[in-house]
Amino acid sequence: MYDRILIAVDGSDEAKRAAKRGLEFARVFDATVDVLHVVERKSLRLTRTAAEKKRLRERGETVLEEIVEIASDIGQPVTTELTDGKPSIRITDYAAERDAELIVVGRQGVTGFGKRLLGGVTERLLHRSDVPVFVVPKGASDATTDYTDLLVPTDGSELAADAAGHGAAVARRCGSTVHVVNVVDLQAAGGAFDAGGLEREFVERLEADGEAIVEDVATGIGDDVSAIATAVVRTTSFDGVAAGVREYIDDTEIDLVVMGARGRSNLGRHVLGSVTSALLQTVDVPVLVVTRSS
Repeated sequence: MYDRILIAVDGSDEAKRAAKRGLEFARVFDATVDVLHVVERKSLRLTRTAAEKKRLRERGETVLEEIVEIASDIGQPVTTELTDGKPSIRITDYAAERDAELIVVGRQGVTGFGKRLLGGVTERLLHRSDVPVFVVPKGASDATTDYTDLLVPTDGSELAADAAGHGAAVARRCGSTVHVVNVVDLQAAGGAFDAGGLEREFVERLEADGEAIVEDVATGIGDDVSAIATAVVRTTSFDGVAAGVREYIDDTEIDLVVMGARGRSNLGRHVLGSVTSALLQTVDVPVLVVTRSS
């Protein structure tokens, strides 16, 4: 499924951590790896001399050399490319040029006020890319090949089903247990009906719909993975579906999340975009985001 992987790096600690994950992931899939560094064009415009421009490019070469050393230690061959432009645009264009089937990037950490950040480049990349994006947070474990438990949140949408296919591919290579989970958002359900309390029959119907969704996904994954666990969980949090997924990640010690970038809830609302964004900013496990339906 991933014959060619593009790793985008910017010299940050987050990018180096992501690169290690991406390189090990490539070994698992026996994939070819390209490593890209983009010198931001706006930075080049701020330079006043040719020497300053040269220093920016030299810094980029140093960033790439660091990843080449890491790749050599791992035993994974790579090719490197230094270019300039707007990073999110150049990354997506380069992925298309090289026929990459996965892009690996780091997620920024926290601000000085403790607020988590997704990172402007990462967020714009997720909006632009037709290729799945593997986002590695700063707090991810150093166990770069341990994907024992893999979570596929699903809302029954086509994109979520495609994400399940990617999750199954990883599980087959890594021997993972696949957890297929649907979250019933009781706050959204109550708001939709403007009710003081939800009727038990209505909640049970939502859960039954969720059970049907996870069973369909589990059937689609098939029997060629180590194990499949299915669950429908409720959340009453005002953070909605993301909170339910987060709780499941913590309770089950999930190592990797594979999910679609957009979709619909079991109330028909388009929610997975906000759910994905919220999870990317708050969980400390890698998230493989499937951005387009095949």
